[in-house]
Amino acid sequence: MKNFQNYTPEKYAGADYQKVEEGIYWGKNPYWKPGGLMEDVFVTSLTFEMEPDCYGEEGGCPQDITQIPFEDILDTFSVYVTDFYDDLNQASGRICYQEFGSSDIENIRNLRTLIGKRFYAAACEEDDEEYEDEEYKIVIE
Repeated sequence: MKNFQNYTPEKYAGADYQKVEEGIYWGKNPYWKPGGLMEDVFVTSLTFEMEPDCYGEEGGCPQDITQIPFEDILDTFSVYVTDFYDDLNQASGRICYQEFGSSDIENIRNLRTLIGKRFYAAACEEDDEEYEDEEYKIVIE
C-alpha cells in the first residue's frame, strides 16, 4: 500500500463530528451499543493505493482490499475501520478510501504518520532469524 493521503469527507462538516485537530475528528462510533464499545470515537480518513505486485496484495483493488497488509495496519496502530466508503471504493479505479477509529487519539495520530509513506508486507527469507516464525514482515518507508 502506498501514497497514503488525508481524506476529508463531507460528513465531517456535519453536526455529528467535531474537529479536534488537522485530519482528526470526534464523533459517534457506528458500532456502539450500550455496554459495548465507546459511544464516541476519534476518527480520521485516509486514501491509499494497493500494490498488486507486492506480497499479500495480489489482486487487490478499491473494491477488494486485501487482508495482508490491511489488517496489519489495524493491529500496528490499534485502530479499526469505522467507514468503508463503499460508494467511493466501488467507483474508484485505484484509490482506496477508508475511515479509521480509536478511543485513543494517540492511535489516530500514529496512524496518520503513514501519510506520504508506503506500508507493505515483505516475504521473509528462510535465513532471516529475526522473523524465522513469520511468513512476512511489515515495512514502512
